[in-house]
Amino acid sequence: MGHKKRKRGERATTHPRNKYFDNPPDFSVLASKYSTFAPYVFYSGDGRRPKIDWTDFNATRELTRVLLHHDHGLNWWIPDGQLCPTVPNRSNYIHWIEDLLSSDIVPKVQDDRNCIRGFDIGTGANCIYPLLGASLMGWKFVGSDVTDVALEWAEKNLKSNPHLSELIEIRRVNMENPSSSKEKLNDEPGKYGQCKDVDFDNADAALIGPSPPSHLPVHPGVGKIYNGPPILVGVVKDGEKFDFCMCNPPFFETMEEAGLNPKTSCGGTMQEMVCPGGENAFITRIIEDSVQLRESFRWYTSMVGRKTNLKVLISKLWEVGATIVKTTDFVQGQTCRWGLAWSFLPLSKKMVPSHMAEKNNMSFMLEGLQRHQSAIDVLQSVESYFCSIGASSKLDSASFNVDVTLSGKQCKSIMKTRSQNGNEQDIPISANYCSGQLNDMRLRVSVFQQIPGTLLVRGSLLQKEIPVSGAFSFIFQQLQEVLKSKFSKSTR
Repeated sequence: MGHKKRKRGERATTHPRNKYFDNPPDFSVLASKYSTFAPYVFYSGDGRRPKIDWTDFNATRELTRVLLHHDHGLNWWIPDGQLCPTVPNRSNYIHWIEDLLSSDIVPKVQDDRNCIRGFDIGTGANCIYPLLGASLMGWKFVGSDVTDVALEWAEKNLKSNPHLSELIEIRRVNMENPSSSKEKLNDEPGKYGQCKDVDFDNADAALIGPSPPSHLPVHPGVGKIYNGPPILVGVVKDGEKFDFCMCNPPFFETMEEAGLNPKTSCGGTMQEMVCPGGENAFITRIIEDSVQLRESFRWYTSMVGRKTNLKVLISKLWEVGATIVKTTDFVQGQTCRWGLAWSFLPLSKKMVPSHMAEKNNMSFMLEGLQRHQSAIDVLQSVESYFCSIGASSKLDSASFNVDVTLSGKQCKSIMKTRSQNGNEQDIPISANYCSGQLNDMRLRVSVFQQIPGTLLVRGSLLQKEIPVSGAFSFIFQQLQEVLKSKFSKSTR
């Protein structure tokens, strides 16, 4: 594998302990070692950069197969149409679980078990999380699923790796008893009350409850009740204890919605991709089940596909009495997902709520883009906005970034305007502002694809010292208003 060093300030795409953190897959090396992969590899116009067609399911499946074999010593396959996982992204989730378990925020469960035990909700035919967790960490797993095909191929993948057979159990979910949690969550307006600002963009953010956020943006799936097969309650056996559960939930409400991204082809059946109410309803049921099972798990976790859903789900967790909630983000190429974790165990370590710290990362969803509008159009508008306020900005179309530098004087002028508008109480002014000792502010704005018509716009400070407290937040909020006014159909 070729070694690729990360540039200073470059946005992280993998966990620091991920095998691919500074050593991404080299398609040319893999093609030379695996003749079955070679036909899918071609080269860019300059003839130097090997690529594959990400819209070709056979190519993505073969890439997953050779990565698992070459880098993890695993034998693996799935039939046509089943969900094909990306190995680097799935490894990120495993390493984040490792971080949660190694922290001393939530005490370890004292019992007779000598190793970590996890529960994979909807393991699928690919059985990717148990295979990676067992091979990388030596963890034990129960992987659950409902369809015959998923269970058959999960078992086949397990039998193809006999060295892991004692670590992994594949468990069938009883389809005859639809999930019906006793603890229903109320979505009525105003139910959650009000709380202070929460940093959803800090990968290490820990939210100490109960402090539910107010004025939440609501996805159309919110309020729909999951009425499918059991998820945890009815599948976890009486007396069983687990260190964690994990889940790659059905993100979508319809197959049409699931197939909107023309740039990738990862397969996926209706059972894997879709449920009424989408991911919000599915993860809400996990929360409801966790209320009943409570301390049967040290950590409950799930992946989340939409940031608007993440905020709603966090509110529900405060409502049901979670003692801690943690979030992170998983970035793969131009796609961003979030990790959500919570526990009901008493905390063993006092923490400072994230809203007490200065925000270094902010983001928002830019929805309602027209078909002819692309991420580059948005980045060009970002560059124009900062140029209009006198800042220096540079667009990198290859990395989908705009790097911005504002002088201390410009920051001071912006905050002075803010004060004159009668909003100084929203953003505190630092001592440096009053003394006139101001340094430049450097920040980066990045754009990630969510689904067609929706982008995630993220801003990150590239320095520790902030010239004027609150200036970054205000500037980014102004940028949000400008972009939504220009691109979001709902605001026109």
